Amino acid sequence: MQTVIETSALTKRYPGVVALDAVDFDLKAGEVHVLFGENGAGKSTLIAMIAGASQPSGGSIRVNGEEVQFQSVADARGKGISAVFQEFSLVPTMTVAENIFLGDEPKRGGFTDKAGMLRRSRELFRQLDFAIDPKALVSTLRRAEQQMVEIAKAFHGQLSILILDEPTASLTEREVDQLFQVVEQMKARGVGIIYISHRIQELKRIADRVTVLRDGRKIGTVAMAETSEAKLVEMMAGRAIDEIYPRIEARPGDALLEVEGLKTAGVAEASLSVRPGEILGVAGLVGSGKSRCFRALFGLQPLQGGRVRLKGRDVTGANSRRMMGLGVYYLPPDRKSEGLQLAFTSRANLIQGVMVGASSRLGVLPWKQMHAKAEEVADSVELPPDFRGRLAAQLSGGNQQKTLFGRGLGKDYDLYIFDEPTVGVDMGARAAIYGLIQRLTERGKAVVVISSDLPEVMNLSHRLLVFSQGRISAELPQADISEATVLAHFFED
Repeated sequence: MQTVIETSALTKRYPGVVALDAVDFDLKAGEVHVLFGENGAGKSTLIAMIAGASQPSGGSIRVNGEEVQFQSVADARGKGISAVFQEFSLVPTMTVAENIFLGDEPKRGGFTDKAGMLRRSRELFRQLDFAIDPKALVSTLRRAEQQMVEIAKAFHGQLSILILDEPTASLTEREVDQLFQVVEQMKARGVGIIYISHRIQELKRIADRVTVLRDGRKIGTVAMAETSEAKLVEMMAGRAIDEIYPRIEARPGDALLEVEGLKTAGVAEASLSVRPGEILGVAGLVGSGKSRCFRALFGLQPLQGGRVRLKGRDVTGANSRRMMGLGVYYLPPDRKSEGLQLAFTSRANLIQGVMVGASSRLGVLPWKQMHAKAEEVADSVELPPDFRGRLAAQLSGGNQQKTLFGRGLGKDYDLYIFDEPTVGVDMGARAAIYGLIQRLTERGKAVVVISSDLPEVMNLSHRLLVFSQGRISAELPQADISEATVLAHFFED
């Protein structure tokens, strides 16, 4: 296959930092070449230079054998390179069609051909099988729908190289399937695709080759058909996969939380128990009800029926404030919209968690002790000291997630419910988070891990609940947990 883009010793330096160190990379027509690595490995730096969003400090880029020097994203698009980055570039006050053709509006009689934009947008969405109204304002769309618009925008025009940076992070299972079908169509047309994802399970479905980066350097390139997930993790993290997932000792006690016949929007009926000293895993497809069940019992969405008992006490319908007061902590799956105060520093977020358990004297909180406790928590979650004074919005996904975990360690809770605890987090940060979960469990805390990452929930769980279509389709002891068994229960009626 023809090489459509190639980098040679590509380097990017910032003051005091080498973000990318002499990386060789190539992409062939009609293939998906995955960039794999932890946060900070250099993936985003590499694609930014290929897409024209940043200029290299050294090395070269060749497109179809011709050396190029991009000064802008528009330069790169002129060579057929289009990128869909994690941070969207849409204008929220404009319509979908206007965003797709922004800067390249069709003309008719000297005026913008709005009817033509709508017609061509509808045709593009029909080809992609995306149910999006081209007349809708972008501000009215869900994040997943905005992701689809970004993808459609990238496909518009003469495309030979497509860059997809974590494109499935906001998509449902059905939408992921649609995206992968589109990727196959692009491959068949000879488009080369650079793909970035933390979801290692996606690589089997989509990757032809994988290049692993670590600390700004290229570790190696392998054919996906000739390697394994364990080998990729070892290349990426510098340690074997069994060093990522700890062996957690289980000493289960009597039931701490008991749920009978819980009903809520998206959950027909669920009965379960959570015991201290063990991890209860919860698996299921997007929309299966796994998260809604625990959000309802924690008071984040209305209960429609059933009974919830905590430490023998009836807490059915209790709100989240009361549940926290009774010793339950819930870690939400969306750290940006539900979990963190992004305009506060990481340290201030941790202090908020400490304040939950602090008692005042004459109306005055013990600030010195609270600051000391926050620093202790930051150490326990392995949050680097230099990052503690930074705004949460400026932290990497891994350090944001460590901060979110730390908020739950400011008070001594009895039950921790972790909903998608490592979403968008690299393997290095995952190992640190799994260590925290291990320490909580072995201290006798009750832990629930709700996860769409099947290897994660299988490796951590002592018991595993599988949700399907709003019901618990299986409860598996650790000895019976296998990929084939879990997947079989995903699709039960």
